Amino acid sequence: MMSTFDEIFSTFRIGSLELRNRIVCPPLVQCRPITSAEGVAWYRRLAAGGASVVIVEATGIPGIGAELTVETLGPLVAAIHEQGAAAAIQLFPIPFGSEADPNTLSVADIDGIVEQYALAATICRDAGFDGVEPHGAHGYLINQFFMPDKNARTDEYGGSLEDRCRFGVRIVERIKAATGDDLLIFYRHTPVGEAYGIDDSLEMARRLVAAGVGVLDISPAMGERTAELAAPFKEALDVPVIAVGGMDDPAAAREAIRDGRCDLVAVGRQLIADAEWPDKVRTGRTDEIITCTECNECFDDLGDWKPVGCSQWDGDPVAPFVR
Repeated sequence: MMSTFDEIFSTFRIGSLELRNRIVCPPLVQCRPITSAEGVAWYRRLAAGGASVVIVEATGIPGIGAELTVETLGPLVAAIHEQGAAAAIQLFPIPFGSEADPNTLSVADIDGIVEQYALAATICRDAGFDGVEPHGAHGYLINQFFMPDKNARTDEYGGSLEDRCRFGVRIVERIKAATGDDLLIFYRHTPVGEAYGIDDSLEMARRLVAAGVGVLDISPAMGERTAELAAPFKEALDVPVIAVGGMDDPAAAREAIRDGRCDLVAVGRQLIADAEWPDKVRTGRTDEIITCTECNECFDDLGDWKPVGCSQWDGDPVAPFVR
């Protein structure tokens, strides 16, 4: 019995990249070193389950070029590609878990981060990644530069909307200048905040696309309907849009794509519970899905900085993918 969710499982092209379906595994920090045998197995499992794009978790750019090199990242990329998925990696401006804010960074600090992004993206390209994603969402550093309630700078990086966009836009410009058309640039953005709304975000997105962003990753995109907050970006801009939130319901994901609110759907915790969710939905085996119960064990593990697991697992589903 095959799936009735044809919208989810139609192919999709982004430039030269042909995706087998519309399902994205979003960047989920899982507390296994990404180039370790267990870390590579984690991502091999996610790709083997049928997602079309696997975005490796938020990875601090200071580590890329040090312990994370073309040689060490190569097996990770190969593991994802061997299972039929495109490979991207989310790039975090500082080591994940450390702190910084817009008001304490000097212009020299900012320049240094921008150049680190260019170097990190070049290394990721050379390691075989199809894309990189600056993390500009969820109240982290790049997003804080955009937020008028967090950014109190009075120089070219604060104040007006144009200046609050500058940090994120410069990062994208430098990645594009360093990698050209050889690397797809994703960008994760939170569409509304306490002190900004969709209109400001759309202006940010226009600038990002002009700078070189090829895919907008809107997180969270859930409003009263799935992908509701992604829809304005889909309508206004001629780049693919990923919607995050509520997509573990195949009917909701199908509706969001069918109604034109997004192009791609990100399925997060459900893929931790059952990485085969895409293939089980595609082949009509929805009764076999190991369902995420939203118990938050994965978040609790992350909070304790230990390898993320799931209360729904029977044994260790990652182990068979370790080589």
